[in-house]
Amino acid sequence: MTVSTVFLLACIGIISLFCQWLAWRVKMPAILFLLAGGIAAGPMFGLLDPEAVFGDLLFPLISLSVAIILFEGSLTLRFSDIAGHGKMVRNLIPVGSVVTCIIGTLSARWILDVSWEVALLFGAISIVTGPTVIAPLLRSVRPKSKLANILRWEGIIIDPVGALLAVLVFEAIVSWGQGNVFGHSLWIFAKTLAVGFVIGALAGWLNGLALRKHLIPQYLHNAGTLTFMLGVYALSNEMAHESGLLTVTVMGIWMANMKQVPIDSILEFKESLSVLLISALFIILAARVEFAAIAELGWGLVAVLALLMLVARPASIFLSAIGTSLNWRDKLFLSWVAPRGIVAAAVSALFAFQLQKQGYESAAALVPLIFMLIIATVTIQSLTARPLARLLKVAEPAAYGFLILGANPIARKIGVALKKLEVPVILTDTNYENVKLARMENLQVYFGNPVSEHASTHLDLTGIGNLLVVSPYKHMNSLATYHFLDWFGTTNVFTLSDSEQDQNARLRTAEKIHMTRGLFNGLSYAKLASLAAKHYTIKTTQLSDEFTFEDFKARYEQQACVLFVLDSRDRISPVKDLESLKPEKDWTLVSLVPPQPGKDRKEKPETPPAEPEKA
Repeated sequence: MTVSTVFLLACIGIISLFCQWLAWRVKMPAILFLLAGGIAAGPMFGLLDPEAVFGDLLFPLISLSVAIILFEGSLTLRFSDIAGHGKMVRNLIPVGSVVTCIIGTLSARWILDVSWEVALLFGAISIVTGPTVIAPLLRSVRPKSKLANILRWEGIIIDPVGALLAVLVFEAIVSWGQGNVFGHSLWIFAKTLAVGFVIGALAGWLNGLALRKHLIPQYLHNAGTLTFMLGVYALSNEMAHESGLLTVTVMGIWMANMKQVPIDSILEFKESLSVLLISALFIILAARVEFAAIAELGWGLVAVLALLMLVARPASIFLSAIGTSLNWRDKLFLSWVAPRGIVAAAVSALFAFQLQKQGYESAAALVPLIFMLIIATVTIQSLTARPLARLLKVAEPAAYGFLILGANPIARKIGVALKKLEVPVILTDTNYENVKLARMENLQVYFGNPVSEHASTHLDLTGIGNLLVVSPYKHMNSLATYHFLDWFGTTNVFTLSDSEQDQNARLRTAEKIHMTRGLFNGLSYAKLASLAAKHYTIKTTQLSDEFTFEDFKARYEQQACVLFVLDSRDRISPVKDLESLKPEKDWTLVSLVPPQPGKDRKEKPETPPAEPEKA
């Protein structure tokens, strides 16, 4: 039966959506399931033949997709990030790249007997990890914050840097192959570099200036920037063969480092691209993988992968860690975690096709090599990183910290109180004034939408296992609740009551969200804000035989609201129902109390003992 092209295109979208959903359910990188879906649809069952579906448009589409991916990745490459995340990250980018590239090149050349050109390109591409595979793995493993930061920022920075290195190597190969003399090849290579850097920098400056001067309306920021970038990419390729990828990478880096350029909305646009473009691209690329090409590589393929995972990565880490405070356990863990991602797959497919057109027969080995590297690193490291972290004792303890949605005054008070009890706390808000005040109180803050793609890469949830919604933004509250219910579980998401919605059936939220409500004995955000305006404060109280919970209630004449309890096993829990609360004598209370306790004590037979406050 002949299947229409429309049906096949729709199937690609459905498969990509299912793979993304499955990855979300099992908390693993989506790339693993996308590769499996593409292989199943292509070489395994023969349902998808990308060349037959797209024809001559296949590689132009891949080329444009790679340009978009590199541009989006380079927009995250700020020079301040390299200098602001420790000596290890600054060392790992140049040192790790060189070591991995050399070992990858030599192993591919000597073990698999591919040409030097293909081996060099493989070595360059193999250095790329990427945040799309690192972030889900870190959420599952939960290593120490220091290690998580190193891996996350390495992935963010190495993505465009590695792609840039691959582009430069490819341009060197092409320029050398097109010239009969050394000088001519050098001229072609220099021309490619000049066009890439000059056009890229000029385009980045012009686009950044247009955004900063508001010459483009807000609703055209994403579409206008994307369209302009693709136009610059095509123009650059016309001026110098295959210089476009270098151009868009430089353009993105230039815009990322310009001051007062609003690129956050452009970065958030990556959310849609991740589902619609990157997912489909992975399936299409995986469908082109041939089992016969993998089999031809033989056991040499296993040897190359083993050298990259067991020699190149540890060598990169131990050399980069010289002069840092990392101990041997930290180094061993970092040596094991380096999964490859989307940029490696896309760039390898594009460059392999281009090299084959140039007459490099061994270029056919590049795609199966890179895809097997991706499959091996993502699969093996996703399954073993968590046990290894526990064995090396570099895993965070149980995630008992709180992500607080809101950085308003009452949320800041709660954050300060929890921090004094050494509970990990992160506040998140889209109001910059609230964020600024929270930072002044030395609280860790994420400025932005906590459910955005940007947050999935940059919001470090190490040690965080609970969501506390203390925010007046009803729609954001519901969205965040839905998102984190699946990350933290139904028993670890807590939201305030909303009396209007609770009373009106037409406005009542979905049952899944409604079950999380009732925090702090049913207080609403409006009531909490009102109490804060009346100078209610948050106080920590240690119960004992001399000062019981009944004494506490008598002291404040039932006006205090217990927010959290810290039990004898140092487990902290938000309070939902005050009536059923029965704390024991060695528990600690975190309470919202009035500015002064009641003064009329004459009717009481005894004056409660003084409240022992915890420092």
